Amino acid sequence: MNRIFATLLTIAMLFALPATSFAAALVAKVDVSSQTMTVIHNGKVAYRWPVSTARKGKYTPRGSWSAKWLSRYHKSSLYNNAPMPYSIFFSGNYAIHGTNQISRLGRPASAGCVRLHPDHAARLFELTQRVGKSNMKVVIHN
Repeated sequence: MNRIFATLLTIAMLFALPATSFAAALVAKVDVSSQTMTVIHNGKVAYRWPVSTARKGKYTPRGSWSAKWLSRYHKSSLYNNAPMPYSIFFSGNYAIHGTNQISRLGRPASAGCVRLHPDHAARLFELTQRVGKSNMKVVIHN
């Protein structure tokens, strides 16, 4: 009887915890329509940065993923070894990464990845390393 009570109490406590306790420690929320990224760290907005997502004829996937793998000095195998510093891959060949085309940030320009200023990409990369890939969420919406 005590074991059943303890189990029920544990279940009740889990449902009583605020939902934020189950949220990712780091969220990179990309709004394609405004070409911005909002970085939420430990439940608080930490940064808002301009980004570039897919240009006309290309596509940036919408949805929610955890970070899959990181590559500090990545070069594109699909686009002529284009530099992709501080890459955070989240879905197949799609990544958040730095760009040398800073003047194009704030409007669609990529082949599908989410481009950031290299300083911002470095910061997000470092935060992702700190919290761990499984605690970093990428959310992309219109």
